[in-house]
Amino acid sequence: MNSTFAINTDGSIIPLKLMAQKENFKVEVLAHLELFHTYFYNIDASNYKSNLEKALWVGDSSVDNLYRQKKADGVYNRLLQYSLIQKVLSIDSQIQEENGVYSFRTTTIFEINRGTIVDTYELVSTGNLINVDRNFPNNPHGLLITNFFENSLRKLSESP
Repeated sequence: MNSTFAINTDGSIIPLKLMAQKENFKVEVLAHLELFHTYFYNIDASNYKSNLEKALWVGDSSVDNLYRQKKADGVYNRLLQYSLIQKVLSIDSQIQEENGVYSFRTTTIFEINRGTIVDTYELVSTGNLINVDRNFPNNPHGLLITNFFENSLRKLSESP
């Protein structure tokens, strides 16, 4: 089942070894989650519109709803008004597969630079992933984030 065969010129069968699809899939999932979290959380006044537009291509309405909520709460207006820079420092994702459903839990560490003050935060988010058609360059991995939720946000440190 997990093999492909070719027929040699003398008529003999040659087994071809394939990489396990699940190994490739895990690499794609991790790359997809890193791409999304970078687009959604690594923002400043000069790039937030283009980054958020890219993030919305790889997530469903749950991502769009969170974006709209943040917009309504004035997150992006404060970004512009105070020239804030939100920079992702690390993204660590854990994926789990159960009965063909892929779920993830991602811990994103980011800092918000307010000029003289830099605060560091830890955000834990969860969701699911489904396969969709690849759409270059908008969705290069062919995955869609669903049921996205920001579970917790905590401040790690504050510089004087």
